[in-house]
Amino acid sequence: MITITIADHHPIIVDGLTHILKNTIHEIIDVVSDGKDLIASLEEEVPDLVIMEIDMPNLQGLTAIKELRKLFPGIKIMVYSTHPEGMYALSAIKAGAMGYIGKTADTATVLKAVIQVARGGIYLNNNLVEMLSNTDPSHNSTLAYRYKKLSTRETEVLNMLSSGKRNKDIAESLDINEKTVSTYKTRLLKKLDAGSLAELIQQARLLQTSDL
Repeated sequence: MITITIADHHPIIVDGLTHILKNTIHEIIDVVSDGKDLIASLEEEVPDLVIMEIDMPNLQGLTAIKELRKLFPGIKIMVYSTHPEGMYALSAIKAGAMGYIGKTADTATVLKAVIQVARGGIYLNNNLVEMLSNTDPSHNSTLAYRYKKLSTRETEVLNMLSSGKRNKDIAESLDINEKTVSTYKTRLLKKLDAGSLAELIQQARLLQTSDL
């Protein structure tokens, strides 16, 4: 029996996951909708697997994965998110997650990912695996290759910029100051070889809709 804690603030998603996992070898031991509640839940009992949304109240996105790994060494985390895989999956794995599934995935894919991660494996979709294993130097100048070089925080800032958030909003969401946000924007312009903020946002949106 694989024990699971679900962390998601969308009731319909929780209901869907519960429906998918029932009558299988999985047991859902807790459901939380807030980052603080997740910490409290894990202090009571660490499950075999945490299935979590990274965009949740009182949870600092991808940074939260690193914090959870520090607080609970050995914890297995699978991200199940509305954020597109092309934008976030690689950074989630870098941060310490063992799997990433978009919420558009079908039931069979979700079940496969849950079992694979719970047993200690890594789960990414096939297109992402191919991109990670691609060592052809001719691809070094592509947007996908440059994106792989972004840090976890840079990925978060890029996603928020593409969503139309202002520096102040980003600073508040990530608990950093506005000057630091500006520094990240400068780094992103350089790393993604964008000539302006508008071009940077355009590249981010291309990544969001790509099949990386």
